[in-house]
Amino acid sequence: METLSYEIIINAPLQKVWDVLWNPDTYTEWTQFFGSGSKMKSDWKVGGKTYFVNAEGEGMVSTIDSLDEPNQIIFKHLGMVDKEGNEDTQSKEIMEWSGCFEKYILIDLEGKTKLHVEVQVEKEWEEHMDTGFKQGLEVVKNLAEKA
Repeated sequence: METLSYEIIINAPLQKVWDVLWNPDTYTEWTQFFGSGSKMKSDWKVGGKTYFVNAEGEGMVSTIDSLDEPNQIIFKHLGMVDKEGNEDTQSKEIMEWSGCFEKYILIDLEGKTKLHVEVQVEKEWEEHMDTGFKQGLEVVKNLAEKA
């Protein structure tokens, strides 16, 4: 398992950056580099259910491990969900990476925001995550800095 980290300074306050990250409309915009039509559905409860899915409804089932809006959110990935909504959290393939984290930490820099992201991935997904986060965080920056 690899831990990748990304940082970007955004000329906008914490709450605005938070809103760009998690608003359904802007989420789809900045996550397009992971796959077009990406959506996040969450009950926003620690220990609850969060789904990161593509346009067909396939993707990851996760939980919020820690939540302190607008300062940080940590997701723990539990398994996969298919387009019929069936969850796999127990297969051998899933158990190899289940429990990996995805962390978003927002730090106030006197009105600007430092966005720090860490994600644990298997080596084979490293390039995909690099592309997604490097391009996606630029979109977050552009959206948050708009008037």
